Amino acid sequence: MINCIFENGSKTSLRHVVVHAIVEKDGKLLLEKRAPELLEGEKWSLPSGFLGRDETAGKGVLRELKEETGWTGEIVSLFRINTKPDRPHEDRQNIAIEFIIKPLEQVNKPDKESTEIEWISIDDLPPFNEFAFDHGESIELYLKYKQNPYALSLIA
Repeated sequence: MINCIFENGSKTSLRHVVVHAIVEKDGKLLLEKRAPELLEGEKWSLPSGFLGRDETAGKGVLRELKEETGWTGEIVSLFRINTKPDRPHEDRQNIAIEFIIKPLEQVNKPDKESTEIEWISIDDLPPFNEFAFDHGESIELYLKYKQNPYALSLIA
């Protein structure tokens, strides 16, 4: 939570905003294993991170993708906005904005927030309950969407 004091002096706690990238190429998802010192460390996750104060969600997700994996990408679509206040394993009660991203090219090495970056076949994904936070749920929803496409922009 972000603790804030408004102009009139009243105090409140607000939620953070994070962005998630669902990146698929040739039947494989781009996943990262989180560094051990991070919350939910040593678990697989989607490329993701906090939205900067002065950036749009689209710019933020592409920045995080590049920082954490070294890949550039192009936004295909907004996938969903996850506003559940009880997201699992969260210490900050984040709101997640998830995008489907088309990978373009690997231009850098990943930063130190991950220990592994892999393209993992959809047929060989770890069990969804072994992903960090609720990223397994996001992947499960994405795979259902691929099997039976529906109008996008889910709000959960």
